[in-house]
Amino acid sequence: MRIVVAGATGAVGHPLVGALRARGHQVSALVREESRARAPEADAVVVADALDREALSAAVSDAHPDVVVHQLSALRLLRDDPPGAFARTARLRTEGTANLVAAARAAGARRLVAQSIAFAAAPTGEAVVDEDAPLYVDAPDPGWAATVRAVAELESQVLDGTAELSGLVLRYGTLYGPGTAYARTGGGTAQRVLAGKFPLPEGGAGVTSFLHVEDAVGAAVAAVESEATGAFHITDDEPAPAAQWLPHYARALDAPPPRTIPAAMAPRLLGWFMAHQLTTAAGASNARARTELGWKPLRPSWRDGLGQE
Repeated sequence: MRIVVAGATGAVGHPLVGALRARGHQVSALVREESRARAPEADAVVVADALDREALSAAVSDAHPDVVVHQLSALRLLRDDPPGAFARTARLRTEGTANLVAAARAAGARRLVAQSIAFAAAPTGEAVVDEDAPLYVDAPDPGWAATVRAVAELESQVLDGTAELSGLVLRYGTLYGPGTAYARTGGGTAQRVLAGKFPLPEGGAGVTSFLHVEDAVGAAVAAVESEATGAFHITDDEPAPAAQWLPHYARALDAPPPRTIPAAMAPRLLGWFMAHQLTTAAGASNARARTELGWKPLRPSWRDGLGQE
C-alpha cells in the first residue's frame, strides 16, 4: 500500500516508517521544513506543516496514499517549553486533525489511523478501564482539561468519518523506551528520578499502563493493515500502581529510592497531572486490541525494560 506517515520524526513515527517499509509498503514521510534533517529514510519525504491546510492537502495528494497515519505532536518541545508543547499539540489534535482528514479525503485515501492516549479517562473508582470509560474533559486542572478535550475532538473527527475513509484510533499507554521521557539517557522523567526530585505520594494508588515504543510501532503497523475501526487501548498487560512501578524504575536507573510525601503535597511538588497519575488515575485494558485488532505487546510488562534503555 501507499502510506503517508504524518509526524514522521517523532518517537513512534520515525521507526514506524522503517517498519512499514520492511512490510513492503511504499511510505512517504511527512515532515515540517525545519524537521527535514531528522526525517527517516523513506520512499519519499514530503514537506508541509499540518496547520497549513492548503500546503498539507497538496503534499498528501502528491503521495496518492491508500492510508494516512497521524502521529503528529509537539511533545519534542516539552523540555524547553512545556506550555508551548502542550498548546501546539492541542492545535495539532484539533486543527491539524481536521486538516489531515480533509487532505486524506481529497487525496482519495481509504483509511486514517491516528494516535491518541490511553490515560485520558476520568477517575471512576475502577483501577483499570476499557475504551468505553468517559474521558476527563472536566478535569479540575485547566491544562489537563484542555488536553483531554483536544483528544476527544481528535477521536471524534477520525471516527466520525464517512464510509470512504475508515478511521481507527490508537490510544497509546505511557510510552517508555528510546526518545521518551522515561528513556534512561536524556529522558526528562528519568533525570528527575535520578536527581531524587520525583517523590512518591503516600499510597501511590494511581495506576499507569505503560507501552514500549516498539509495541506502539507494532500496533500502528497492525492498524494500517487491518480493516478494524474504532478506538483501541494500546498498552502492555500489566497496569501498575505507582507504589510498584516508581520504586522499580528508580532501582533500574540506579537512582535513590523515591521519598514518600503526603498525597496532599503532590500537586504542588509534582504538578497536577503527575499527582493525578500517581494517586487517582486508572490503567487501561488492552483486551479489545487483542481480540479485534489482533495485536499483542511483545513486551507484556513494563518490568521488562522500564529504565533499562
